[in-house]
Amino acid sequence: MPTIAIVGAGPQLGLAIARTFGSRGHDVALISRNPAKLDDLAAKLGADGVTAAAFAADVLDRDALAEALRRAAAHFGGIDVLEYSPVGGIDSTTLTTPSVTEPAHVQHEMEFQLYGAIAATQAVLPAMRKAGAGTLLYTTGAGSIDPVPQVGNVNAAAAALRNWAINLHKELTGSGIQAAHVGIDVSIGMSVIPGFPTAQPEEISPVYWELHTTDRDKAERVFSR
Repeated sequence: MPTIAIVGAGPQLGLAIARTFGSRGHDVALISRNPAKLDDLAAKLGADGVTAAAFAADVLDRDALAEALRRAAAHFGGIDVLEYSPVGGIDSTTLTTPSVTEPAHVQHEMEFQLYGAIAATQAVLPAMRKAGAGTLLYTTGAGSIDPVPQVGNVNAAAAALRNWAINLHKELTGSGIQAAHVGIDVSIGMSVIPGFPTAQPEEISPVYWELHTTDRDKAERVFSR
């Protein structure tokens, strides 16, 4: 069975992506820092008939993240798809506008978004290269494309991840490995900003399946209303 590893697996988009791939014959490796939440997600997927297993790791601990992905690959016999979409909590994310942003404000977001993505990719890409097949998908908010002053530091790091992911797509052209960025230009589930469009995670998750299957030539998809 092919396997998707979802890094930053959460109860909204992460679970929807897991269900989208799981319903189409993929096993699911769930990776994030909260073991209890991971076990709950794995149980929900199991109830849907999807084979899933949890591997706890904080994306800020790059060695632990790489080890979790190695354990997932050993457990399932390999990782065919990597999806990276960690979400910062209110307790760990300080939002700053560009004019008041200090280097430390961006550094934390770079560790969380770009450096974590690089570490996760390095853990799975060698096996994909050997197989001549694989999919690498990276998620940000659409502020990586059209930044918003209120979240200037987060957007800066997201833009770095987007740049790197699109460049990775260019590098891997012809290798059999797809790399792509997904920009989400909606609030997921419910709106936190009055008037901002919303979408349910189940509406967004098919984009990931399409990049894995029919849109393998595309370096980016943006979901918007």
